[in-house]
Amino acid sequence: MTERIVTVFNDCFAAPETLNTCLVGGHAEPYYRPASTPGERHRVEFSYDYPASALHEAAHWCVAGEERRQLPDYGYWYAPDGRSAAQQAEFERVEVQPQALEWMFARACGLDFRVSADNLDAGLGPSESFKRAIWQQVQRNCHQGVNLRARQLAQALAAEFRQPDPMRAECYRLEDLR
Repeated sequence: MTERIVTVFNDCFAAPETLNTCLVGGHAEPYYRPASTPGERHRVEFSYDYPASALHEAAHWCVAGEERRQLPDYGYWYAPDGRSAAQQAEFERVEVQPQALEWMFARACGLDFRVSADNLDAGLGPSESFKRAIWQQVQRNCHQGVNLRARQLAQALAAEFRQPDPMRAECYRLEDLR
C-alpha cells in the first residue's frame, strides 16, 4: 500500500521539470528537506512505512506555499507530546487543512482516516471542535476546490486505487471521524 502511495506521489512531482520533490519513507520522524544543492530533490520524509504518515506529510506539502517549501520542515512551529492546552489549541488550528487533505487522500486510497491530536502523553484525543473543523474544511475543499498539487495527487491516488472521485462532499460524514 505505502509503496504505491510513494510511487503515485513521485510520478506526479519528482521529475526535475515538475516540482522536483519526492516522498520517502523509513524515517523515525517526519520531516521536509528542501534541496540544498543543484540536482538534489526536495524530500518529504514520513515515518517508517505507515500509509497514514505518507498521506499526512503529502498533505502538509500540498498546503505549503512556494516560500515555505524552501524552508526546512516548511518553517513550521511544532511542539512534541506533552503540549499545554494553549499549545494544543494552536496545533489544532494549524492542522485543520492538512488533516482535511489527508482525509481526502485516504478516501482516494480506500483507507480509513483517523484524526490525529498528536498529544498522546497529555491523554488528549482530538476535540469535537477539531473534528468538526476538519469536516467543514473537507466540505469547503469539495465545494470550492483545492490547489493544483492537492487535486492532482487526489485524482492520481483515486485512479491508482480504483476509488471514486474523492472531491465529492457527500463522501464525508462528521460522524465517521474518530
